Amino acid sequence: MKIRTIIIEDEKPAVRRLEKLLSLFTDLEVVKSLNSVEEAVEWFDENEHPQLIFSDIVLGDGLSFDIFDKVSTKAFIIYTTAFDQYTLKAFKLNSIDYLLKPIEEEDLAKAIDKFKSFLPEQGAVDSQEIRQIVRKEQATLSRILVKIGYNLKVVSINEVSCFYSQNKIVYLHTKERHFPTDFTLDELENVLEESKFFRVNRQFIISSDYIKNIHTSPNYKVDLEFQPNEEITVSRERVKEFKDWLAGN
Repeated sequence: MKIRTIIIEDEKPAVRRLEKLLSLFTDLEVVKSLNSVEEAVEWFDENEHPQLIFSDIVLGDGLSFDIFDKVSTKAFIIYTTAFDQYTLKAFKLNSIDYLLKPIEEEDLAKAIDKFKSFLPEQGAVDSQEIRQIVRKEQATLSRILVKIGYNLKVVSINEVSCFYSQNKIVYLHTKERHFPTDFTLDELENVLEESKFFRVNRQFIISSDYIKNIHTSPNYKVDLEFQPNEEITVSRERVKEFKDWLAGN
């Protein structure tokens, strides 16, 4: 019996490419392609749910997360997108993998194999266990999508001197300017490269690439090449970890 699969994607060339790639897997059957949040919610309400969903994240009328806020499904999800900033929220759902566009056949095959490993005949685990397994395999964040008015901008993580919290919003700071993000500092701690980023206090995560000077008296304070007006002080309880991090331990 074939595995019932649907695609949620609003770009026709991307749909055609994914359908072509999926046709290589004879045990999968694509039963429907959907191109919007509204269409997907309506389809899920009226049809038998598939076993596997391939879903883009950014759709024309919203994010695909909006679909699963409205629809309860036991289907597993493999997200496909050009922006990896959404990894955090994706893995809070029933996702088992996350593929960056353009999707490569080898990566797709690995994702499908991972899905098959969770099928009942191969030893079932519940969705909570799946989420825990997948989170351990998350890649570090390499770029962030920010909104500037009605436009979107991709910021490489290598351009970021620091992340800081102000008025309950977390901003990233670059040579160009600061940008608001959708993250919390706690979330960022889990996906930033540990050797490069360090949380010096409750308000700041800094990059080692942009450290200009470190004051050690009376408190540890850091000057960055590009930083906000706020003074960056290393909290007392983090000083030892900070020194170990600087030394590469």
